[in-house]
Amino acid sequence: MSGLVLKLGPRERVLINGAVIENGDRRARLAIMTPNASILRLRDAIHPEEVTTPVRRVCYIAQLVLSGDADLPEAKSQLLRGMEQLSQVFTDPDSRSQLARATEHLTQDQVYHALKALRTLLPREERLIAAHGP
Repeated sequence: MSGLVLKLGPRERVLINGAVIENGDRRARLAIMTPNASILRLRDAIHPEEVTTPVRRVCYIAQLVLSGDADLPEAKSQLLRGMEQLSQVFTDPDSRSQLARATEHLTQDQVYHALKALRTLLPREERLIAAHGP
């Protein structure tokens, strides 16, 4: 994850290697130079009670790795299995591209980037659920 740039709004919080860091009153730009640093924007965090769909479940597992609450080797197999299941539902070219991107990042242990790619599927999943709802 070398060279990751985080752009933070005023008072925005981010979790970096287990430490919660809060930005000051102005927008800031941080360059994370440590490879494989565990980073999670707290505004993007999914809370346990919100893990109600397949995409949210996969994102949550990645989030647990980034927060230090899950081991990467164990989570990696769950994530890969979950992404394989998602590929059975998300068959459009862009969704497949995002899943491929997430898989590639995960195989390189770049969990933040994998999560970022997976999060693009959240609105698509909401639309699918709304279209096939009760």
